[in-house]
Amino acid sequence: MAQPYDLLIIGGGINGTAIARDAAGRGLSVLLVEKDDLASGTSSASSKLIHGGLRYLEQLEFKLVHEALHEREVLLRTAPHLVKPLAFILPNPEKGRPWWMVRLGLRIYDLLAGRNRLPAARTLSAQDAAFGEPLKPHLRGKLALYWDAWVDDARLVALNAVDASERGAEISTRTALLSARREDGLWRAHLSNGRLVAARMIVNAAGPWVEEVLGGRLHAHRDSHARLVKGSHIVVPALYDGDHAYILQQPDKRVVFALPYEGRFTLIGTTDIAVASPQDARIDDAEIRYLCAAVNRYFLRRAEARNVVWSYSGIRALHDDGAANASAVTRDYHLELNEDGPPLLSLFGGKITTARALAEEALNMLGVTTGRWTAGASLPGGDFETLSQVEAGYPWLPRTLAHRLVRSYGTRISAVIGAADSLEKLGRHFGSGLYEAEVDYLLRKEFARTAEDIMWRRTKIGLFLDPEEQNGLRRYLDSDYIV
Repeated sequence: MAQPYDLLIIGGGINGTAIARDAAGRGLSVLLVEKDDLASGTSSASSKLIHGGLRYLEQLEFKLVHEALHEREVLLRTAPHLVKPLAFILPNPEKGRPWWMVRLGLRIYDLLAGRNRLPAARTLSAQDAAFGEPLKPHLRGKLALYWDAWVDDARLVALNAVDASERGAEISTRTALLSARREDGLWRAHLSNGRLVAARMIVNAAGPWVEEVLGGRLHAHRDSHARLVKGSHIVVPALYDGDHAYILQQPDKRVVFALPYEGRFTLIGTTDIAVASPQDARIDDAEIRYLCAAVNRYFLRRAEARNVVWSYSGIRALHDDGAANASAVTRDYHLELNEDGPPLLSLFGGKITTARALAEEALNMLGVTTGRWTAGASLPGGDFETLSQVEAGYPWLPRTLAHRLVRSYGTRISAVIGAADSLEKLGRHFGSGLYEAEVDYLLRKEFARTAEDIMWRRTKIGLFLDPEEQNGLRRYLDSDYIV
């Protein structure tokens, strides 16, 4: 058997890849295994927000909000191509929270953020009437504006994996952990690709499968339990113009987001439904009705079930804190260390926003306490001053294509395009600005394997390709082409 890895990570979501990146950057030998594609579960099914979580203030989650707002600032600095500021408009319906409470909450939110690059929250005035125009007339009276940020969640996962790989980690997708046992001071693990590997430590970052891996694959004792909560989203034709978002209070005291999405759509979410299994990650008709009703209370343009162009669901493995209501379960992460032999660290809960901080804490618990580096290091492609400077280097690209590529790849657009200086030299055009050069780059550098990986996780081009174009991409990937 080859030399043991320092760290075996189970799960290729945001937490697993963030830990792999941090650990590899500190010189550890790392193997990450993921049974499907990177971000194929919960990490690509979020609301696409980098935020402190304004509503968590009601639950007195001040530590979580403060840490998340700090991490928001880190991500705005280190991944400026993927993470962008996003203004939120907060209307105040007749039976919503008292206006003084809204204003106080926004003030506390800004205080917890400390000094940061986003503007302070404010109450809107007559000069801001455009923000109220999409709303029903009786909801335009009291409006507040605050700032958070938007992210392409699946690409954030992919870039963590890319950085981890470039720093020496081995990323093995479509590879499941079948079993592992402690033996002679090491973990001995059997993988679905036939490999038998050894590791000094294991991190269980399996998301909604965390308990299944603990009990069924690792046969390890646990004190913590996961609370599985489904969150679903729908995408509809744009309900309003503009690149701002709305946070909408609901009669059940929840909030629902309406977010600008991919230029011509509105993303609506999320729900909070307790479920029994990770296999329950599918939206049902009741959730679609709930989300349509949530926005129809506010907007002049209506969302109808028949107009839903895409939907997705994810299962969050929240740490079971005993809360009776799924919406009230803490979104903070919980790490459980088992030292009945070689260390085993299991992750419960967490947010896209706080994955980098979680990774630091995870390594600290495993005894890797020196060499912290990720707070000041750009993610791949994030080493630039302004997006416009990067775009200016490619005047021959159509503006919308250049913007998408720079938003996705940052300075690594040069590796995507290569020596091409015209659209023809980018190779085959699959439709909607997806060219052979980009597809080949994703296969070669970002661990993509299937058309679904490319259309729905490395990009969102699946929203724009018709069925024949999608099949053309599948045929290309099924051919004898070798990257």
